[in-house]
Amino acid sequence: MTSKTQKARFVGLISGLLLVLASLIAITQQGIVLGQDFTGGYVTVIDLPKQKSHVEMQKKLAELGVQNARISLQNDGSWRVFQTPQSTDETHVKQWIEGLETQWQASVLDASYLGAQVGNELIEQGGLAGIFALISILIYLAFRFEWRLAVSASIALFHDVIVTLGLFAITQVEFDLTVLAALLAIIGYSLNDSIVIGDRVRELLFEEQWKTSPVGNIIDQAIKDSMSRTLITSLTTLTTVLAIWWLGGAGLNSFAMALCCGILIGTLSSLAISATLPQFLGLSFNNYLKEESEAAKQQLAEP
Repeated sequence: MTSKTQKARFVGLISGLLLVLASLIAITQQGIVLGQDFTGGYVTVIDLPKQKSHVEMQKKLAELGVQNARISLQNDGSWRVFQTPQSTDETHVKQWIEGLETQWQASVLDASYLGAQVGNELIEQGGLAGIFALISILIYLAFRFEWRLAVSASIALFHDVIVTLGLFAITQVEFDLTVLAALLAIIGYSLNDSIVIGDRVRELLFEEQWKTSPVGNIIDQAIKDSMSRTLITSLTTLTTVLAIWWLGGAGLNSFAMALCCGILIGTLSSLAISATLPQFLGLSFNNYLKEESEAAKQQLAEP
């Protein structure tokens, strides 16, 4: 008989698969908006004496010849204008800044430029860092767990990364180096819960009272045993990240957004994916029994 906990895990597993599908569609259709760190470009931060709406700011910049720029209002009331190297040059940037200073008495708080070559190098290095982290974790899981638990934890790991990337594709929030750092943190955070639950499952499999129990009941018990720890860890971490999101300023918004998504999705995946898939893969106590070779048996039989 399927318990309520198992039904909840199955619903969570299906929901996780649907989230991955939706994320892949969003990434394919809308793409991920890469920030200045990866594409290179001009970033200008402007302060205005009178607050303007986003529509007014966009209209004024269009009048000054600014095309295909990403305009965003910062927490301190200043405006951030980002332009790729393909859409403008240094001369044109100076021209529209002078026009805004003359017509709206704007003041430039910051102006920076990052070359596209540096951005390409960061993409390559960031991708290598992510791949290295995933490969290292997969190697660790292969030695740490029985393969059914290891495969399930790995799938949960990819689930968390894909869903987080899907969120950035849907919201069109810029993906920069801080978000990449958040993704690497999510990989480690999500894996932590999966390992705790997987360890508890293995411990219960070796206890006499659980050896003959259905593996679904063992997984349910393992989740119940570690639930308080999982919730306390998730809530305390989430509180810290929300404080960063609220007080950290615009530069850390995307970082905090990625971590919030990773914490919530990672908790779901550790309970519904990493813990549920081994049940479908046939996990049991017999998987841990190693048949002794004939040579070993013969050596043991000798006086």
